[in-house]
Amino acid sequence: QVQLVESGGGSVQAGGSLRLSCAASGPTFSTYTMGWFRQAPGKEREFVGRIIRSGDTTIYTDSVKGRFTISRDNAKNTVYLQMNSLKPEDTAVYYCAAGRPRVGQAQLASREYDYWGQGTQVTVSS
Repeated sequence: QVQLVESGGGSVQAGGSLRLSCAASGPTFSTYTMGWFRQAPGKEREFVGRIIRSGDTTIYTDSVKGRFTISRDNAKNTVYLQMNSLKPEDTAVYYCAAGRPRVGQAQLASREYDYWGQGTQVTVSS
C-alpha cells in the first residue's frame, strides 16, 4: 500500500509558476512509475505527465510540453511537478499517482496507476 499526499497548489496569475510536491509513504516508492493527472470542472481526468522509476525518462501531454517538468527524489520519496508559464486553461485539481511498471506500456492512462493522492487545486487567473 502506498499513500500519496500532494501539496503546493494555489492561485497564481497567468505566466506565473508553481511547484507541486507529492510525498509517498512506504519503502517501495522507487519501484513505482509516478504520474501527474489533472481534472478541470466538468471535464474528465487527463494525463499530464509521468516519470519512470529511475527518473531518467519523462513523458508529457502536448499542452504542457516545454512548460512543465516532472522530477523525483527517491531518497525523499517525493515527486515534483514544476509548472511554469501557467495559463488559465491549466486550472484544475492536480493528482499524483503511483503505478507498478507495466512492460511495454507507456502508462499514460489513469487505469494504469494503482494509488492516488487526494489532489491539490491549482487556479490560474488571467
